[in-house]
Amino acid sequence: MKIANMAASAALCAFLVGGCSREAEIPEPVMGPPVEENAANAPEQVPAFPEQTRAPSMISNVSFEVETIAEGLVDLWGMAFLPDGRLLVTERDGRMRIVDGANLSPAIEGVPEITRQEISGLADVVLDPDFARNHRIFWSYVEGRPEGNMLTVARGTLIDGAAPRLDDVEVIYRQEPSLPSEHGNFGARMLFDDSGALFVTLGDLASTPLRPYIQQLDTGIGKIVRITTDGKPAPGNPYAGQEGALPELWAAGFRNPLGLAFRPGTEQLWEVDVGPRGGDELNLIEPGANYGWPVNSYGLEYSGELVGDGPVSGGEDAGGYLQPVYYWDPVISPSSLAFYTGDLFPEWRGDAFVTSLSQMHLVRLKLEGDRVVGEERLLVDQEERLRLVKQAPDGSLYVLTDGVEGKILRIVPAKK
Repeated sequence: MKIANMAASAALCAFLVGGCSREAEIPEPVMGPPVEENAANAPEQVPAFPEQTRAPSMISNVSFEVETIAEGLVDLWGMAFLPDGRLLVTERDGRMRIVDGANLSPAIEGVPEITRQEISGLADVVLDPDFARNHRIFWSYVEGRPEGNMLTVARGTLIDGAAPRLDDVEVIYRQEPSLPSEHGNFGARMLFDDSGALFVTLGDLASTPLRPYIQQLDTGIGKIVRITTDGKPAPGNPYAGQEGALPELWAAGFRNPLGLAFRPGTEQLWEVDVGPRGGDELNLIEPGANYGWPVNSYGLEYSGELVGDGPVSGGEDAGGYLQPVYYWDPVISPSSLAFYTGDLFPEWRGDAFVTSLSQMHLVRLKLEGDRVVGEERLLVDQEERLRLVKQAPDGSLYVLTDGVEGKILRIVPAKK
């Protein structure tokens, strides 16, 4: 494997007594004042509880290296680990590739035509839970329709080889109603649960005139849906049988939900949502819950005005909408979410990792219960917009960078 770039973390690994393994003792992180030192975009906003924003900083007692696995990719967005260790990645212009070390396959044939709209296009990719048998994959993308560009989910069979292709391609789900949008927050993150149902995040389309649709339960605007592999509403959804609500809905009230992950050891579904000026959110998702956008937000409109109702629209009285577990102000533009469960970094086990686009770092959050008690910023020295973080089967962390010179990075323990 060619390593094009390597950087050690600032923190040194703690020495354990008698040369015992890292499992024998996990040192407590070094805590300090909040890592965020810049002025808030919305200083008049008041958190609902002390731990909701600007958590204490912490420094990992681990040493790690950053390897560059592959580069020369354009506008990376999604990634899945194939059973043999190779990667399946997407580029927003419509290319899907297989990555084998530093080697990139040709663009996989058979991907439907996508519509590239500013920061959207071909998006996420996930493997069918039964991929080892059926070789089926699912991907999300922006589809051009006469009424407007909207998120769409398709599936197909991956045929491997020197010229990989997709067979039996079919669209299984479309975000509805089709509406015109000049910019487009499409969400597009996907995640399977243990039952084999597929969660899909749907953005608000970034259009102020379309905001009334977000709080309407008969639309797929600003929602999280849960569907079968055929695109039908999955059994057990909270709105099933409710008049005036889409049966595939799981939760509502989102702006641009780009990260989705299950917390290890629980059935808790967590999500990150990109705010406007301030107000990026980490949410614990409850079935049937409403997270308030665009009525409640800790951010500001780009014009500088408050979002929604009242002088402190996200404060103590949230009007029945669920509060975020954590929010960032100023913005970090959270683009993905993962919980660490591996053995390579015992100190990180159970922690949440969030990629930041605008602030160009990898966030590590330590949780106690449903409260954030520490925040660390990693990969700052990379000076890259970060699109996606995922844990590999071997316990390393893979990170996709964003932009026309995209890279696939891998975080591993430092060599001794």
